[in-house]
Amino acid sequence: MIQGSGRCHYHPERAGLGVCVECRRVICRECTTQFEGINRCASCLDKRLKALEGPGERREWTPGNVVLALVGVGLVWGAILLVSQMAAS
Repeated sequence: MIQGSGRCHYHPERAGLGVCVECRRVICRECTTQFEGINRCASCLDKRLKALEGPGERREWTPGNVVLALVGVGLVWGAILLVSQMAAS
């Protein structure tokens, strides 16, 4: 066990059964979940499942996003005009 404690991190009144491979905390039988053949606690398992789900849901455009997009287009357009004028000179 880790740090000399044989008690579950989440349930101190219970004896520890193993160690979570992610956070290295001692966990009891009720807290141990095998995922991909590896013991993980509920907290680490939740993080792992969220990571496997991929990127979150796409959000709508906010006014700030619209302003940023317009500024970007303006900068690109200005650079194109500047280069074309320099080439014409």
